[in-house]
Amino acid sequence: MSSTVTTVVLGEAPLTVADVVAVAREGARVEIGPDALDRIAASRRMIDELANDTRPHYGISTGFGALAKVQIPQEKRQQLQRSLIRSHAAGTGPEVEREVVRALMLLRLNTLASGRTGVRTVVAETYAAILNAGITPVVHEFGSLGCSGDLSPLAHCALTLLGEGQVRVSEDPHAPAIDAASALADAGIEPLVLAEKEGLALINGTDGMLGMLCLALHDLGALLKVADLAAAASVEALTGTDAVFAAELQELRPHPGQGAAAANIAAVLADSRLIQRPREGEFTRVQDAYSLRCSPQVHGAARDTADHAARVASIELRSAIDNPVVLPDGRVESNGNFHGAPVAYVLDFLAIAVADLASISERRTDRFLDVARSHGLPPFLAADAGLDSGLMIAQYTAAGIVSELKRLAAPASVDSIPSSAMQEDHVSMGWHAGRKLRRGIDGLGRVLAIELLASTRALDFRAAEGAGDPAPATAAVHALFRTRIPAPDTDTFLSPTITAARDFVVSGAVVSAAEGALGAPLG
Repeated sequence: MSSTVTTVVLGEAPLTVADVVAVAREGARVEIGPDALDRIAASRRMIDELANDTRPHYGISTGFGALAKVQIPQEKRQQLQRSLIRSHAAGTGPEVEREVVRALMLLRLNTLASGRTGVRTVVAETYAAILNAGITPVVHEFGSLGCSGDLSPLAHCALTLLGEGQVRVSEDPHAPAIDAASALADAGIEPLVLAEKEGLALINGTDGMLGMLCLALHDLGALLKVADLAAAASVEALTGTDAVFAAELQELRPHPGQGAAAANIAAVLADSRLIQRPREGEFTRVQDAYSLRCSPQVHGAARDTADHAARVASIELRSAIDNPVVLPDGRVESNGNFHGAPVAYVLDFLAIAVADLASISERRTDRFLDVARSHGLPPFLAADAGLDSGLMIAQYTAAGIVSELKRLAAPASVDSIPSSAMQEDHVSMGWHAGRKLRRGIDGLGRVLAIELLASTRALDFRAAEGAGDPAPATAAVHALFRTRIPAPDTDTFLSPTITAARDFVVSGAVVSAAEGALGAPLG
């Protein structure tokens, strides 16, 4: 699932989710367009004029937050900027993933390239050089309230520009962190001394939560296809009916996502010999359980939720978020655009959808293991039930993950803890919404992998009983699984088997196998 993007040019066109993924995850280079550099220089000239004004201007000649009324003499303003960065780099807890840090750095640089922040061109160019050198600041899990943006995570990144703090220069998470000064020296990058307004411009944004939203949308887009494929494979291996996925039934309730999910499931099942289809004089099952029959409705609602979140991300990706901002006519105005509510809401909304996708998947898995509902399959899909336990505890694993995902679906954005002496008295908690969504998407991939583990295992038992050939797409997924996962036999160490199944899911191999057999992409 790698991108073809190798260089992302900032300031010429709005960023896309694919651009964020390319830089954050795949190491694409970043360049600042010439027009963007001109805009940056023009806005800086305006800041320089205000810096010499006798009137106070927030972030230029004053303190910050609740200290905005404190006038700072000119000879102390470099210290003001340095103190701002040092004091706000107050994170603690586990390190944040490299891809998240790179995403938030790219998005902060994108705002700098807008020419609305008032930094010097050297600040933007140094930021880009650090990204391109593969230097990743150490950012911690806790510290952001999502307003004014992701202050603490961004401050840890800004600290690197000063040659302070800790960074990583390797993609290996086990490699030791080193001093930023050493990393900059090795890369030939000169540390900065920040001038008026630049400290605020480096930390006042929603870039962390937006970066996590972009990465989540990319990953969820792939998992939505896996979910449709897994549902189809379960309907087939449980010898269900595909009649409910007909297009004319979806048109009665024309949600776009539902139609797309039903079309995927119907396409996968079109040539299956295991599916129950009405035949004259023969009894066929009239209705399947909700977890099978209603898959398009649940999967479709998740798709539509992701589409809504993508629209929000698209707006954010073309936004310039800072406070204060430099307007084209030279005014420097305070604003509230740094508040993370728009992003936080959709991060929470996606967590709900992810939890429900995992929930319906786990219910389909459970049907395979119960002889009262599996339509002739052995108990727990065990090769020798009683002696063996089969996938009994794999379902426990899925159930445990689903329970965790339900807890993670509780919204972070409805919480608010006032800060900064009540100046910042309503915050978004968008960073926390992004953190829990990442855990949710990871869990969803594991739950879907366990469902596919069950359906591919069930196909072996159906083949042994001569029940009929599976559809080409599900047969291809079965063949893929058998390259690393053996056919049902006596119980073996199950954890590596689940890991292998997850690898097939998150690498894109499952979807690629199915699409290769279909001769067409899933929608």
